[in-house]
Amino acid sequence: MQIYSHWRELDAQAKGASVAMGNFDGVHLGHQHVIGLARRPDAPLGIITFEPHPREVFAPNAPPFRLMNAESRANRLTRMGVERLYQLPFGPELAGLTPDAFARDVLVQGLGVRHVVVGQDFCFGKGRKGTATDLAEFGRAMGFEVTIAPLVQDGDKVFSSTAIRDALSQGRPRDAAAMLGHWHRIDGEVLHGAKRGRELGYPTANMSITGLHPPRFGVYAVLVDVLGGPHQGSYHGVASVGVRPMFGENLPNIETYIFDFDGDLYGTHLSVALVEHLRDEARFDSLDALVAQMDADSDQARRILAQLP
Repeated sequence: MQIYSHWRELDAQAKGASVAMGNFDGVHLGHQHVIGLARRPDAPLGIITFEPHPREVFAPNAPPFRLMNAESRANRLTRMGVERLYQLPFGPELAGLTPDAFARDVLVQGLGVRHVVVGQDFCFGKGRKGTATDLAEFGRAMGFEVTIAPLVQDGDKVFSSTAIRDALSQGRPRDAAAMLGHWHRIDGEVLHGAKRGRELGYPTANMSITGLHPPRFGVYAVLVDVLGGPHQGSYHGVASVGVRPMFGENLPNIETYIFDFDGDLYGTHLSVALVEHLRDEARFDSLDALVAQMDADSDQARRILAQLP
């Protein structure tokens, strides 16, 4: 997948895509439906999205809400066969464009889109004044097709990032996965930590969750994809998400122990899928008690993951 971080002065070969447009946080089943409608045999499949998320610009002090960082979203879109990701820089310039200026300057002159698919609740342009219906009118006037996708529901429930966040907050990753259409994953670079896990016999790969909606803190059975390097591949493991109360630290992260693994992952990028919440975070009376619990967590996670199809 080719990623573009601007819309001006693109080469001719970067233009002419059939695109789905939106924030696509989580790339849940509703998003996947929108993206599917953009597939056509006579044009490359593209995505138009925005980075940072507009909500981060308009409400910078709001609690973290994103289900995916940009890396995780790009990884998921690549798996779906997206060929071009137009990850447009969202800031005062883009936010200040009127709806018709956005359609003309960005979609037509900048990206040369042939077809645009949006959800029926999509809004765009300065003050979010442009609607999906407005976009369709601009398309007719400016020479690109527009498809408006209805909201996707399961019974009377609409698939939404809000419902997925609620499920993750309650420690229900399987319910989140049912709405996502895939496991909820945390992607990122392996960072250096305090290396306490190694001393306890449980070396972990530490990753930041800064800016992401935090799932319920605790220990999870996880699937791990090592995305590059000599250890690239898929593994099983157990991960702790939280603030490490045993050691008095309070910056949330995710620490993943990969079963039957021996290697250096510092600087490597991982994708960690939350499968099942095993227990909440806890403070133990001793390191021996902590290790005994980690042994039990690992045994339980192995049993759970062995039953996956």
